[in-house]
Amino acid sequence: MNLYDSLLKYSEAGYYPMHMPGHKRNSSLLAMCDPYSIDITEIDDFDNLHRPEGVLKAGMEAWSDLYNSRKAYYLVGGSSAGILTGISACTRRGDKVLVARNCHKSVYHALYLRGLEPVYLYPPIVKEFDINGGISVEQVEEHLKSQGDIKLIIITSPTYEGIVSDICGIAAAAHSYGIPLMVDEAHGAHLGFHKGFPETAVRLGADVVVHSIHKTLPAFTQTALLHINGQLVEEEKIERYLSIYQSSSPSYLLMSGIEKCLELLKNNGSELFECYDKMLYGFYQKAEEFKNIRLLTDNTVTGEGFYRFDPSKLVLSVKGTNMTGKELYEELLHTYKIQMEMVSKDYVLGMTSIADRQEGFDRLLTALREIDGRLKKEIITDSIMEFEPPEAVMSCEEALNAPLKEVLLSNSEGFISGEYVYLYPPGIPLLVPGERIKKELLKQIISCRKQGLSLQGLTDYSGNTIRVIS
Repeated sequence: MNLYDSLLKYSEAGYYPMHMPGHKRNSSLLAMCDPYSIDITEIDDFDNLHRPEGVLKAGMEAWSDLYNSRKAYYLVGGSSAGILTGISACTRRGDKVLVARNCHKSVYHALYLRGLEPVYLYPPIVKEFDINGGISVEQVEEHLKSQGDIKLIIITSPTYEGIVSDICGIAAAAHSYGIPLMVDEAHGAHLGFHKGFPETAVRLGADVVVHSIHKTLPAFTQTALLHINGQLVEEEKIERYLSIYQSSSPSYLLMSGIEKCLELLKNNGSELFECYDKMLYGFYQKAEEFKNIRLLTDNTVTGEGFYRFDPSKLVLSVKGTNMTGKELYEELLHTYKIQMEMVSKDYVLGMTSIADRQEGFDRLLTALREIDGRLKKEIITDSIMEFEPPEAVMSCEEALNAPLKEVLLSNSEGFISGEYVYLYPPGIPLLVPGERIKKELLKQIISCRKQGLSLQGLTDYSGNTIRVIS
């Protein structure tokens, strides 16, 4: 069966999508004609993405007005294209940059391509859920004082699990040194549209913000936006790198989807977000009845690494029970036909949006109630998140260009990695080329593999071997 037929069969199988894209296959909300009938190239009267003067320029200006940014750009290569562009435009080869370690792999690709020297900000661990917390203003200020030549700050907020950092405070700290702040807000395109959600980084002082509108708003996969603000970012450089990292033949289908999303937000956004907020609030309220499954909220986790929380992310933890995250994920999928977004050792993640229906929240709640009633408490053992930061022996660029050899992953302690190791999703590296493989980190990597979590980056798909510096 080919891909098209497989997609049709899946769409008719009754699975509810607690995952991206944010349109949730809700055809009643976003109807569209035969896509072939409007699939064109750069013909008269339809503008050119790389030199917009007409309809595309007007659309991007409308998005800029919606978010209150200085300028907004369409991205048809996902947020990755925007991240590569933003970092390239704000740095010169060899510059030192301050980077949150929990950034997406596209940030690391930009570091490699530009030969940048990363100084890592390590977010604290929210131990109750084994997830990364937020980056604090104090962390940023400390590094800016000790590292006098930082040229750019790059952080992810909200995180994949919905943890939001103090963007306003971090932006103020960055600007006091004349340094731009870039925020990967790929998972926060919906922020700032309703009081039930945190404010968007675009309005909190960030100089470059990237949005995956396909993740949390109703739009096609791959569609995203790049925003710039202030005077620390050169518009000309942004546009130069956009022309490098994006296709010279961008899809008009994708761009029309971006504008359909804009139209929906402008005409019906207030009522859609109000309804969405009520459905979410009702779900969180009823989830308080669970005795074993815990749902991450503003109230369940406080303290270090927890500034704000985005309630659109349903983080459901079974830590301390006789069930693993993988088992919960599989049961929701196969028994209840609910496809979650991501699974980790002790939790599953569901993504929601304004395109969700009450049916989806009700189905998930019913399933979780039944599963919760069968669970038993157990003693909590180890955490997959806690490990000592790896030692960078050489730059990523040097490591990727060095002679390599293959060794058994189980025997790789002490070697310098020649490739990435990351959990996907969310695509955050546990190990970066050029870093020494330490015992504790190796144990965590092997543990993730044994639990059936998706380890990627290794050339050996089986995960038995790893390439190291020879």
